[in-house]
Amino acid sequence: MVQYPYEGQGFKDWSGALEKYSDSFLIDLFYKMLRIRLIEEEIENRYFDDLMKTPIHLVIGQEATAVGACAALSTSDLLYSGHRTHGAYLGKGGDLKKMLSEMHCKANGCAGSRGGSMHLIDPDVGMAWSSAIVGGAIPIATGAALASQYKSDQNVTMVFFGDGGTEEGVCSESLNFASLKQLPIIFFCENNFYSVQSPLRTRQSQRDIFRWAEGHGINSSVVDGTNVLEVYEATKSAVEKIRDGGGPHFIEAKVYRFRAHGGAGDDSQTGYREVEEREMWERHCPVESYYSFLDQNNLGIKSQRPELQKQIEQEIRDCFEHALKSPEPKKADLFKYVYAD
Repeated sequence: MVQYPYEGQGFKDWSGALEKYSDSFLIDLFYKMLRIRLIEEEIENRYFDDLMKTPIHLVIGQEATAVGACAALSTSDLLYSGHRTHGAYLGKGGDLKKMLSEMHCKANGCAGSRGGSMHLIDPDVGMAWSSAIVGGAIPIATGAALASQYKSDQNVTMVFFGDGGTEEGVCSESLNFASLKQLPIIFFCENNFYSVQSPLRTRQSQRDIFRWAEGHGINSSVVDGTNVLEVYEATKSAVEKIRDGGGPHFIEAKVYRFRAHGGAGDDSQTGYREVEEREMWERHCPVESYYSFLDQNNLGIKSQRPELQKQIEQEIRDCFEHALKSPEPKKADLFKYVYAD
């Protein structure tokens, strides 16, 4: 039984939107999604070599949310994320060498070998923080938005979290506080319908998440998380309104993860979801559906894709080699950044 059918419209009736964007922008969105997909697949392929000393939470199937949302942000805007953070980090412009070095527990990783896959941080691109704690990034991001408001720096803060994060009390508290103070923040919920292996309906029966957020007095919307342009336009609109003093926004993106909650491979066979459900969503793959849309609208993507893929695959090989050859952490640095006895 398919519990969560795809209810979006894909790119139906989106051809008119192409006039608003340059060909280079549209193709760049595809390049970034394809890059994340290929990176994640190679991480998955190598994971059982046991050289990456970290748990992983792959974003295969959720590339459009990271790329579309981050495309609407500037470098100085701050991004926070939960444990499924690879897409957010790469979408924000994170350094793949730093990311893979971190995942291999190397000293030159983006968190100095201290964080692993779930704690990717890079101030150079505005990747402010990520947390393995479900909902843990939400109050931290809310505090960062309050700081931006005090400083009048015009920055927008955005925080990614899953549907499970909305069930943490601190999420409600943060929404309420952001609404009360009219903070410059986007709460971005990637609703993939499962918290680990618990279906949404067993946790939040008949509740529309964006409607729930709206009840806190926050401008809220829902988008098709497989459509990178729909995600981009919703986020861009929210960013513009926030910069004009419009207060916080909440975006629910309905999307689907094609792999297990954690680790490599699919875990549908355990019975918490049907294989047919995953296969149905795979027919609406965000990377391939957008590729087909560009091809149908004569953007020349079919002739460009082989070279784009070749470039990405070479980059991935180079970055893995860099990570494997990078220096190990030193014992002398064990207590660096520790500020309490």
